[in-house]
Parts: sequence; C-alpha cells; structure tokens
Amino acid sequence: MKYRIALTIIAKNEKEFSEIYSKIKNYTPLIQIDVMDGKFVKNKSNWFDFKLPKGKEYEAHLMINNPNLWIKNNYNKFDVLIANFEKVKKPFELIKFIKSKNKQIGFAINPETKINQLIPYLKYLNRVLILTIHPGKYGAKFLPEMVNKIKELRDIYEGDIEVDGHMNPETIKLCKKAGANIFAIGSYVEKSNNVSEAISKLKQSLRLS
Repeated sequence: MKYRIALTIIAKNEKEFSEIYSKIKNYTPLIQIDVMDGKFVKNKSNWFDFKLPKGKEYEAHLMINNPNLWIKNNYNKFDVLIANFEKVKKPFELIKFIKSKNKQIGFAINPETKINQLIPYLKYLNRVLILTIHPGKYGAKFLPEMVNKIKELRDIYEGDIEVDGHMNPETIKLCKKAGANIFAIGSYVEKSNNVSEAISKLKQSLRLS
C-alpha cells in the first residue's frame, strides 16, 4: 500500500493562501484545499476564487452545505474532489458527474457518521476521508475512537483511506496501524518553525509504525 502525506491549506484570502502555499510547496506533491462556507462549519476557508499553481496534485475537501453546486463550478481545478457525505444530495448523481469529468471522487465523514451509511457507494469511490476531529478549524482535539472506525472501514474497503484532523507523528502512527494510507496534515506543519524537520518527523513515524 502506498502511504502519502497531503499538506492542507486553510486560508481566509489570497494573501494568506499564497503565504501558506509558499511555506509548504517544496515538501509535498499532494495539497489539500479545505473549503468551508461558514455554514456547515463555523469557519470560512478558501471561500473565494483562488488560483492553483501548476505542478501539484490537488484535492478539495468540501465542508460546505452545497457541495454538488460548488463541484459543478470548480471541478476543473482539482484532481480529487472530496465532499462531506452529510451534505451530498443524490450521491450517485454526483459520483457519475465527477467521473464523467475524469476526476477522482471521495466522500468525507464526520465523527458522528457511521461507516455503514457509505456501503452503497464504496465500490465507486476512489477514497474515503475520515475526520478524526470535529471539523472546521486547525488544532482541534484528536478523537481516539476514530481509530476503530478506520479499522472498520479497512475491513470492507480496498481503496484509499485518508485521515484528517490533529495529525502529528503519534496520531498518524495510530491511524496507519488501523489501515489509513493518506494523512492530511495541517497545523502540525503550518505552525512549525522548521517545516523540513516537521515533515521528516512525520515520514519517520510512518516508516517506524
């Protein structure tokens, strides 16, 4: 199984977006853009017409009330589109649309959402993102009970399992052992004084676990 780190961007405006991008761009080929509308979650992020520099793989994690509409207007910017399942209307219709555009599709689930709700769609998804925190802001507390949810999903799903929320060298080790293989990293790197050193610690933890 291929293990990957996705560095995330949560930004209120273009200036903040550019600053974060410049800080992380040399350390990962995969960047997650967190889109929040201030309704599904309290915070707003990347709720403006941002431009994505070429040369990276981008995934959008949509924590918004109307992911279907947003995707139809913005799908062309991304390689992977991940919508929070709780707000997806007509899941099969959305899956069909995204695949017709030769993009990858994923569903994200909040801590309260049960794995069995995803079962009808799993064979059509490229990845499932399990939120290991209550979503919406950097630095929220890791929920250890999500480790069992990762195991439950891995028992029935062979695709990519991504985890997002309070990821650091200790929590990614737990999530990897449970079956996750993509790790979205936000505040651990964003707040680090030495990005290179922080990334090295994460990679070391993945190798050792």
